[in-house]
Amino acid sequence: MAVSKVWFITGTSSGFGRVWTEAALKRGDRVVATARNAASLNELVAAHGDAVLPLSLDVTDRDAVFEAVAQAHRHFGRLDVIVSNAGYGYMGAIEELEYEQAKASFDTNVFGTLSVIQAALPILRAQGSGHVLTVSSIGGVIAFPTGGTYTATKFAVEAISEALAAEVSAFGIKVTIIEPGHFTTGFRAAVQSPPAIDVYNPIRLGIRASFKPEDFGDPAATSAAIFKAVDADEPPLRLVLGSTTIAKFKAVYQARLGNWDKWAAVSNAAQGTQNT
Repeated sequence: MAVSKVWFITGTSSGFGRVWTEAALKRGDRVVATARNAASLNELVAAHGDAVLPLSLDVTDRDAVFEAVAQAHRHFGRLDVIVSNAGYGYMGAIEELEYEQAKASFDTNVFGTLSVIQAALPILRAQGSGHVLTVSSIGGVIAFPTGGTYTATKFAVEAISEALAAEVSAFGIKVTIIEPGHFTTGFRAAVQSPPAIDVYNPIRLGIRASFKPEDFGDPAATSAAIFKAVDADEPPLRLVLGSTTIAKFKAVYQARLGNWDKWAAVSNAAQGTQNT
């Protein structure tokens, strides 16, 4: 039987953050649940009492992130699982994107994740243990037209996490990148978009039409997968969620391999003949 864990999870008011928080509490773990609006966590407190510590947190406020992580550690005495989940989608064709809004999405999705990781690492290193879960997306592997800065932020989260895993493994800290496919979390309804440029509408409509109902999974079913990862002695660096996601990843990587092979002669010639 797995030992009870203490979780620190951002973005727990809805979506995956809420699902995983409730599931962790139900299995007997303790959770520091953060959200921009702490009132959205009242039901968790009513149902689980002292097992949950609700905190108001905007991950773009770096000082507040460090204080929240420190408060969480003081409250429960340790931190076992750090889940950087807070984020949102800002999507549009690249020409449509508004600079300040694109920057704001990076501030939340990327720099918010960076702040959470940096706040937690000294605690985890001192413990000699801990597991950092960063929430990426199918859009962290596949950039799609009109995905805008959302896919860019998730590519960045993947890169940060992969580097992190190699940096902290010697300290007993594990890292897993969560890569969900399509799920009925309400994410699409919350996506922000810039004013549309009409010439991109056919591309936009084509992307929307490619999302089939059968591709969308049940968010509640993901909790068991998350628990298998955090309870594993050797968890995966990447954990894909969804039965249709891996096939899509493989198709993209096959296309990339084909591209590299096709242009290999040109790439190799670019090495030159100069001796170093």
